[in-house]
Amino acid sequence: MQLAFILYKYFPFGGLQRDFMRIALECQQRGHNIRVYTPIWEGEIPAGFEVVVVPVRALFNHKRNEKLTAWVKADLVKRPVDRVVGFNKMPGLDVYYAADGCFEDKAQNLRNSIYRKWGRYKHFADYERAVFAPESKTEILMISEVQQPLFVKHYGTPAERFHLLPPGITADRRAPANAGEIRRQFRQEFKLADDDLLLVQIGSGFKTKGLDRSLKALAGLPRELRKRTRLIVIGQDDPKPFLLQIKALGLSDQVQILKGRSDIPRFLLGADLLIHPAYNENTGTVLLEAVVAGLPVLVTDVCGYAHYIAEADAGRVVPSPFKQDTLNKMLAEMLADAPQRTLWQRNGLAFADSADLYSMPQYAADVILAERS
Repeated sequence: MQLAFILYKYFPFGGLQRDFMRIALECQQRGHNIRVYTPIWEGEIPAGFEVVVVPVRALFNHKRNEKLTAWVKADLVKRPVDRVVGFNKMPGLDVYYAADGCFEDKAQNLRNSIYRKWGRYKHFADYERAVFAPESKTEILMISEVQQPLFVKHYGTPAERFHLLPPGITADRRAPANAGEIRRQFRQEFKLADDDLLLVQIGSGFKTKGLDRSLKALAGLPRELRKRTRLIVIGQDDPKPFLLQIKALGLSDQVQILKGRSDIPRFLLGADLLIHPAYNENTGTVLLEAVVAGLPVLVTDVCGYAHYIAEADAGRVVPSPFKQDTLNKMLAEMLADAPQRTLWQRNGLAFADSADLYSMPQYAADVILAERS
């Protein structure tokens, strides 16, 4: 088959982008041809991929999206394909990978009613409806169980069009046999003493991921605990507002913000705790990457994969409604209790051996390549 994949932006360190790449590579390994349409591609192009960087620009994102849709539609008329797979909501898809939550639900519950009169709202509502309306033929790859009822509530989408995928953690995130040596080298490189404690927060979109909450929690630690605790933040985003917050909280010597990078497993093995107090998160792949590396996790319950932390007993989950004092207290307790962190680590590694956390690309490829009636 000739397959077409469409996404609004590709860069190597985004969660959606990594999922796209693994699914596309799985389809390619099964003997199918891959064409990618995107207005922005950053990073290497895999051998055999045809990447079409679509020449569209606009002042507003929703206008750019509409231009992209029209351009791709015209190109597909000239160069037809067997399947069109989208990683963002848009018309004309055979398969949609639901990396984002329900836009209409957020628009109705988290936005002022005036917002729904804007052109931006109409665009995203129309594009979501094109995927989820009952008359649509788009098959939907779901990665968050909690989102499906919201789409059904707003659109009446038939149940048979939803395909719930298992997580897709890559094998290189699992703790290797020499994990202890990697940890020692990492901590030596970052000048961490044996009794120093390292927090990591990993993920692009610092505001959504709750970096402001993490910084407040670090600043709120008891004095002796705070003195020996550091935080390394990794992700693609503008750090400026958070650098101002770091300075205001007196944390300049304890916090580093790094750009996205490819050696994340080293950080998961070298740290003492992953903190992820997100405001909202459809899944949160990094939570499971931490678990299979043996790194305890502190996460808010709004994250789609937070339930795995509770099931594995591999950390703690901050309940809703969110309270900063609760996060502060949980962080202090987790950092102060080394034996419990060791237990969470063991639980996570055992969970990595028993649960299906790895087969998402294979399941997704099965749906994409299935015969259509």
